[in-house]
Amino acid sequence: MNTAPVRAPSVDEVETALVELGDHILTTPIWHWRSQRLARRLAPDTRVVLKLELFQHAGSFKPRGALCVMRCLDRPQLQRGVTAVSGGNHAMAVAYAAQIVHTHAKVVMPKTANPARVQASRELGAEVVLTADIASAFAEVERHQREEGRAFVHPFEGPLTALGTATLGLEFLRQAGDLDAVIVPIGGGGLCAGVASVVKQLQPRCQVFGVEPEGADSMHRSFAAGAPQKIDQIGTIADSLGAPYALPYSYALCRRYVDALVKVTDAELCAAMALLFADAKLAVEPASAAATAALLGPLRERLAGARVGLIVCGANIDPDKFHQHVTAGRAGIV
Repeated sequence: MNTAPVRAPSVDEVETALVELGDHILTTPIWHWRSQRLARRLAPDTRVVLKLELFQHAGSFKPRGALCVMRCLDRPQLQRGVTAVSGGNHAMAVAYAAQIVHTHAKVVMPKTANPARVQASRELGAEVVLTADIASAFAEVERHQREEGRAFVHPFEGPLTALGTATLGLEFLRQAGDLDAVIVPIGGGGLCAGVASVVKQLQPRCQVFGVEPEGADSMHRSFAAGAPQKIDQIGTIADSLGAPYALPYSYALCRRYVDALVKVTDAELCAAMALLFADAKLAVEPASAAATAALLGPLRERLAGARVGLIVCGANIDPDKFHQHVTAGRAGIV
Protein backbone atom coordinates (compact mmCIF):
# COMPACT_ATOMS: atom_id res chain seq x y z
CA MET A 1 0.00 0.00 0.00
CA ASN A 2 1.19 3.52 -0.70
CA THR A 3 1.73 6.01 2.09
CA ALA A 4 1.69 9.79 2.14
CA PRO A 5 5.08 11.18 1.06
CA VAL A 6 6.38 12.36 4.41
CA ARG A 7 10.02 13.02 5.16
CA ALA A 8 11.78 11.08 7.90
CA PRO A 9 14.47 12.73 10.04
CA SER A 10 17.90 12.16 8.51
CA VAL A 11 20.69 10.52 10.46
CA ASP A 12 22.57 13.84 10.50
CA GLU A 13 19.52 15.57 11.97
CA VAL A 14 19.13 12.89 14.60
CA GLU A 15 22.81 13.11 15.54
CA THR A 16 22.49 16.90 15.87
CA ALA A 17 19.37 16.57 18.00
CA LEU A 18 21.09 14.10 20.31
CA VAL A 19 23.98 16.50 20.81
CA GLU A 20 21.67 19.47 21.37
CA LEU A 21 19.56 17.62 23.92
CA GLY A 22 22.79 17.12 25.83
CA ASP A 23 22.56 16.46 29.54
CA HIS A 24 18.82 17.07 29.54
CA ILE A 25 18.45 13.51 28.24
CA LEU A 26 20.16 10.55 29.84
CA THR A 27 22.12 8.05 27.79
CA THR A 28 20.23 5.04 29.08
CA PRO A 29 22.14 1.75 29.32
CA ILE A 30 21.75 -1.50 27.43
CA TRP A 31 21.81 -4.95 29.01
CA HIS A 32 22.66 -8.27 27.38
CA TRP A 33 19.96 -10.53 28.78
CA ARG A 34 21.28 -14.02 29.39
CA SER A 35 19.65 -16.47 31.78
CA GLN A 36 18.36 -20.01 31.99
CA ARG A 37 14.82 -18.73 32.55
CA LEU A 38 14.94 -16.71 29.36
CA ALA A 39 16.68 -19.43 27.35
CA ARG A 40 13.92 -21.89 28.19
CA ARG A 41 11.38 -19.54 26.64
CA LEU A 42 13.27 -18.53 23.51
CA ALA A 43 14.02 -20.43 20.35
CA PRO A 44 17.61 -21.80 20.35
CA ASP A 45 20.51 -19.36 19.93
CA THR A 46 18.35 -16.22 20.14
CA ARG A 47 20.28 -13.39 21.76
CA VAL A 48 18.58 -10.46 23.47
CA VAL A 49 19.75 -6.90 24.14
CA LEU A 50 17.56 -4.61 26.24
CA LYS A 51 17.54 -0.84 25.81
CA LEU A 52 16.70 0.35 29.32
CA GLU A 53 14.84 3.56 28.57
CA LEU A 54 12.87 3.17 31.78
CA PHE A 55 15.84 4.91 33.43
CA GLN A 56 15.20 8.09 31.43
CA HIS A 57 14.16 11.36 33.11
CA ALA A 58 10.47 11.19 34.08
CA GLY A 59 10.56 7.40 33.83
CA SER A 60 10.01 6.85 30.09
CA PHE A 61 11.24 7.71 26.59
CA LYS A 62 8.78 10.59 26.31
CA PRO A 63 11.08 13.52 27.25
CA ARG A 64 13.05 13.00 24.03
CA GLY A 65 10.12 14.02 21.85
CA ALA A 66 8.70 16.60 24.24
CA LEU A 67 12.03 18.43 24.47
CA CYS A 68 12.56 18.41 20.70
CA VAL A 69 9.15 20.03 20.28
CA MET A 70 9.43 22.54 23.11
CA ARG A 71 12.97 23.66 22.32
CA CYS A 72 11.62 25.04 19.03
CA LEU A 73 9.05 27.33 20.66
CA ASP A 74 9.81 31.04 20.52
CA ARG A 75 10.05 33.28 23.56
CA PRO A 76 6.49 34.70 23.37
CA GLN A 77 5.12 31.17 23.14
CA LEU A 78 7.20 30.00 26.09
CA GLN A 79 5.81 32.91 28.08
CA ARG A 80 2.26 31.75 27.32
CA GLY A 81 3.06 28.17 28.30
CA VAL A 82 2.29 24.73 26.95
CA THR A 83 -0.48 22.21 27.34
CA ALA A 84 -0.80 18.47 26.77
CA VAL A 85 -3.22 15.60 27.17
CA SER A 86 -2.01 12.32 28.60
CA GLY A 87 -2.76 9.33 30.76
CA GLY A 88 0.57 9.83 32.48
CA ASN A 89 3.94 9.37 30.78
CA HIS A 90 3.59 12.23 28.32
CA ALA A 91 2.25 14.53 31.03
CA MET A 92 5.29 13.79 33.17
CA ALA A 93 7.61 14.35 30.22
CA VAL A 94 6.03 17.69 29.32
CA ALA A 95 6.26 18.76 32.96
CA TYR A 96 9.96 17.84 32.99
CA ALA A 97 10.65 19.54 29.66
CA ALA A 98 8.84 22.70 30.78
CA GLN A 99 11.39 23.10 33.56
CA ILE A 100 14.24 22.77 31.07
CA VAL A 101 12.93 25.38 28.61
CA HIS A 102 11.63 27.71 31.37
CA THR A 103 7.93 27.62 30.64
CA HIS A 104 4.77 26.54 32.45
CA ALA A 105 2.89 23.33 31.67
CA LYS A 106 -0.82 22.72 32.15
CA VAL A 107 -1.52 19.04 31.52
CA VAL A 108 -4.95 17.50 31.19
CA MET A 109 -5.45 13.95 32.39
CA PRO A 110 -8.55 11.73 32.64
CA LYS A 111 -9.68 10.89 36.17
CA THR A 112 -8.89 7.27 35.39
CA ALA A 113 -5.17 8.08 35.11
CA ASN A 114 -2.92 6.30 37.56
CA PRO A 115 -2.75 8.44 40.72
CA ALA A 116 1.01 7.96 40.96
CA ARG A 117 1.44 9.53 37.51
CA VAL A 118 -0.85 12.41 38.39
CA GLN A 119 1.17 13.10 41.53
CA ALA A 120 4.47 12.76 39.65
CA SER A 121 3.31 15.32 37.06
CA ARG A 122 2.52 17.77 39.85
CA GLU A 123 5.85 17.11 41.54
CA LEU A 124 7.58 17.90 38.24
CA GLY A 125 5.92 21.30 38.28
CA ALA A 126 2.88 20.92 36.04
CA GLU A 127 -0.60 22.18 36.79
CA VAL A 128 -2.82 19.12 36.42
CA VAL A 129 -6.44 19.36 35.28
CA LEU A 130 -8.52 16.20 35.65
CA THR A 131 -11.46 15.48 33.35
CA ALA A 132 -14.11 12.76 33.13
CA ASP A 133 -12.55 10.91 30.20
CA ILE A 134 -10.04 11.21 27.36
CA ALA A 135 -12.55 12.84 25.00
CA SER A 136 -13.26 15.66 27.44
CA ALA A 137 -9.53 15.92 28.10
CA PHE A 138 -8.90 16.81 24.45
CA ALA A 139 -11.72 19.37 24.59
CA GLU A 140 -10.13 20.93 27.66
CA VAL A 141 -6.74 21.13 25.96
CA GLU A 142 -8.33 22.89 23.01
CA ARG A 143 -9.80 25.43 25.42
CA HIS A 144 -6.36 26.08 26.92
CA GLN A 145 -4.97 26.66 23.46
CA ARG A 146 -7.80 28.98 22.48
CA GLU A 147 -8.22 30.99 25.69
CA GLU A 148 -4.67 31.01 27.09
CA GLY A 149 -2.63 30.78 23.90
CA ARG A 150 -0.77 27.71 25.12
CA ALA A 151 1.15 25.56 22.63
CA PHE A 152 -0.12 22.00 22.33
CA VAL A 153 2.60 19.36 22.71
CA HIS A 154 1.24 16.27 21.00
CA PRO A 155 1.90 12.92 22.68
CA PHE A 156 3.04 11.10 19.54
CA GLU A 157 2.53 12.95 16.26
CA GLY A 158 4.81 15.13 14.16
CA PRO A 159 8.34 15.44 12.74
CA LEU A 160 9.88 16.90 15.91
CA THR A 161 8.44 14.14 18.07
CA ALA A 162 9.84 11.53 15.67
CA LEU A 163 13.17 13.35 15.69
CA GLY A 164 13.25 12.97 19.46
CA THR A 165 12.35 9.30 19.50
CA ALA A 166 14.86 8.65 16.71
CA THR A 167 17.61 9.71 19.12
CA LEU A 168 16.73 6.62 21.15
CA GLY A 169 17.18 4.40 18.10
CA LEU A 170 20.49 6.01 17.17
CA GLU A 171 21.77 5.70 20.72
CA PHE A 172 20.70 2.04 20.91
CA LEU A 173 22.48 1.04 17.69
CA ARG A 174 25.66 2.80 18.76
CA GLN A 175 25.61 0.87 22.02
CA ALA A 176 24.50 -2.53 20.72
CA GLY A 177 26.13 -2.70 17.29
CA ASP A 178 24.59 -4.81 14.54
CA LEU A 179 21.15 -6.24 15.28
CA ASP A 180 19.02 -8.63 13.28
CA ALA A 181 15.79 -7.17 14.64
CA VAL A 182 14.42 -4.45 16.90
CA ILE A 183 11.01 -4.73 18.59
CA VAL A 184 9.25 -1.49 19.49
CA PRO A 185 6.01 -0.95 21.46
CA ILE A 186 3.32 1.04 19.66
CA GLY A 187 0.72 3.26 21.25
CA GLY A 188 0.14 6.18 18.91
CA GLY A 189 3.25 5.24 16.95
CA GLY A 190 5.58 8.13 17.74
CA LEU A 191 8.24 5.94 19.35
CA CYS A 192 8.14 3.35 16.60
CA ALA A 193 8.14 5.97 13.83
CA GLY A 194 11.36 7.59 15.02
CA VAL A 195 13.17 4.41 16.00
CA ALA A 196 12.23 2.51 12.84
CA SER A 197 13.26 5.37 10.53
CA VAL A 198 16.76 5.68 11.96
CA VAL A 199 17.29 1.92 12.29
CA LYS A 200 16.46 1.37 8.63
CA GLN A 201 18.76 4.19 7.54
CA LEU A 202 21.70 2.86 9.55
CA GLN A 203 21.07 -0.90 9.37
CA PRO A 204 18.78 -1.59 6.39
CA ARG A 205 18.89 -5.36 6.94
CA CYS A 206 17.70 -5.07 10.55
CA GLN A 207 14.03 -5.98 10.77
CA VAL A 208 11.77 -3.67 12.77
CA PHE A 209 8.66 -5.07 14.45
CA GLY A 210 5.95 -3.01 16.11
CA VAL A 211 3.91 -4.55 18.91
CA GLU A 212 0.45 -3.51 20.12
CA PRO A 213 -1.87 -4.90 22.79
CA GLU A 214 -4.85 -6.78 21.42
CA GLY A 215 -7.16 -4.26 23.06
CA ALA A 216 -5.53 -1.19 21.47
CA ASP A 217 -4.63 -2.05 17.89
CA SER A 218 -5.11 1.21 16.00
CA MET A 219 -1.89 0.75 13.98
CA HIS A 220 -2.88 -2.76 12.92
CA ARG A 221 -6.19 -1.41 11.69
CA SER A 222 -4.46 1.47 9.96
CA PHE A 223 -2.04 -0.84 8.14
CA ALA A 224 -4.97 -2.99 7.01
CA ALA A 225 -6.96 0.02 5.78
CA GLY A 226 -4.03 1.84 4.21
CA ALA A 227 -4.74 5.03 6.20
CA PRO A 228 -4.86 6.12 9.85
CA GLN A 229 -7.80 4.62 11.73
CA LYS A 230 -9.61 5.11 15.03
CA ILE A 231 -10.73 2.47 17.49
CA ASP A 232 -14.02 2.67 19.34
CA GLN A 233 -12.87 1.22 22.64
CA ILE A 234 -9.57 0.60 24.41
CA GLY A 235 -9.27 -2.53 26.52
CA THR A 236 -5.79 -3.32 27.80
CA ILE A 237 -3.74 -3.11 30.99
CA ALA A 238 -1.07 -1.31 28.92
CA ASP A 239 -2.63 2.12 29.33
CA SER A 240 0.49 3.81 27.92
CA LEU A 241 -0.23 2.03 24.63
CA GLY A 242 -3.92 2.94 24.62
CA ALA A 243 -3.97 5.54 21.84
CA PRO A 244 -7.50 5.84 20.39
CA TYR A 245 -6.24 6.49 16.85
CA ALA A 246 -3.26 6.69 14.53
CA LEU A 247 -2.29 9.96 12.82
CA PRO A 248 -0.79 10.65 9.38
CA TYR A 249 2.88 11.41 10.07
CA SER A 250 3.66 8.64 12.56
CA TYR A 251 1.50 6.21 10.59
CA ALA A 252 3.36 6.99 7.36
CA LEU A 253 6.80 6.45 8.90
CA CYS A 254 5.68 3.21 10.53
CA ARG A 255 4.15 1.99 7.27
CA ARG A 256 7.37 2.76 5.39
CA TYR A 257 9.93 1.43 7.85
CA VAL A 258 8.24 -1.27 9.97
CA ASP A 259 8.54 -4.79 8.57
CA ALA A 260 5.59 -6.24 10.48
CA LEU A 261 3.19 -5.69 13.36
CA VAL A 262 2.24 -8.21 16.03
CA LYS A 263 -0.23 -8.24 18.91
CA VAL A 264 0.11 -9.48 22.47
CA THR A 265 -2.50 -10.27 25.09
CA ASP A 266 -2.73 -8.81 28.58
CA ALA A 267 -1.80 -12.24 29.93
CA GLU A 268 1.37 -12.21 27.82
CA LEU A 269 2.19 -8.72 29.10
CA CYS A 270 1.81 -9.87 32.71
CA ALA A 271 4.04 -12.89 32.09
CA ALA A 272 6.69 -10.68 30.47
CA MET A 273 6.55 -8.24 33.40
CA ALA A 274 7.06 -11.14 35.79
CA LEU A 275 10.02 -12.48 33.82
CA LEU A 276 11.69 -9.06 33.58
CA PHE A 277 11.31 -8.67 37.34
CA ALA A 278 12.50 -12.18 38.16
CA ASP A 279 15.51 -12.11 35.84
CA ALA A 280 16.53 -8.48 35.44
CA LYS A 281 14.99 -7.03 38.61
CA LEU A 282 13.20 -4.48 36.44
CA ALA A 283 9.85 -3.19 37.75
CA VAL A 284 8.26 -2.12 34.47
CA GLU A 285 4.81 -0.98 33.44
CA PRO A 286 2.85 -3.23 31.03
CA ALA A 287 3.77 -1.17 27.95
CA SER A 288 7.42 -1.64 28.77
CA ALA A 289 7.02 -5.43 28.72
CA ALA A 290 5.40 -5.44 25.27
CA ALA A 291 8.59 -6.03 23.28
CA THR A 292 9.55 -8.93 25.56
CA ALA A 293 6.06 -10.40 25.28
CA ALA A 294 6.28 -10.22 21.49
CA LEU A 295 9.62 -12.02 21.38
CA LEU A 296 8.43 -14.76 23.74
CA GLY A 297 5.13 -15.12 21.89
CA PRO A 298 4.26 -14.27 18.27
CA LEU A 299 7.87 -13.60 17.17
CA ARG A 300 9.55 -16.51 18.94
CA GLU A 301 10.05 -18.78 15.92
CA ARG A 302 10.41 -15.99 13.37
CA LEU A 303 13.41 -14.59 15.25
CA ALA A 304 15.01 -17.92 16.19
CA GLY A 305 18.79 -17.54 16.33
CA ALA A 306 18.65 -13.76 15.81
CA ARG A 307 20.29 -10.97 17.77
CA VAL A 308 17.26 -8.97 18.89
CA GLY A 309 16.98 -5.53 20.48
CA LEU A 310 14.04 -4.90 22.81
CA ILE A 311 13.04 -1.40 23.89
CA VAL A 312 12.04 -1.27 27.55
CA CYS A 313 10.23 2.03 27.26
CA GLY A 314 9.08 3.03 30.76
CA ALA A 315 8.39 2.17 34.38
CA ASN A 316 5.72 4.54 35.64
CA ILE A 317 3.49 2.23 37.63
CA ASP A 318 2.40 2.23 41.27
CA PRO A 319 3.39 -0.67 43.56
CA ASP A 320 -0.14 -2.05 43.90
CA LYS A 321 -0.74 -2.28 40.17
CA PHE A 322 2.70 -3.74 39.61
CA HIS A 323 2.10 -6.40 42.25
CA GLN A 324 -1.28 -7.23 40.73
CA HIS A 325 0.09 -7.71 37.21
CA VAL A 326 3.23 -9.60 38.24
CA THR A 327 1.22 -11.90 40.49
CA ALA A 328 -1.04 -12.68 37.53
CA GLY A 329 1.95 -13.37 35.30
CA ARG A 330 4.39 -15.20 37.54
CA ALA A 331 2.70 -18.62 37.55
CA GLY A 332 4.90 -19.71 34.67
CA ILE A 333 8.12 -18.12 35.95
CA VAL A 334 10.31 -20.94 37.30
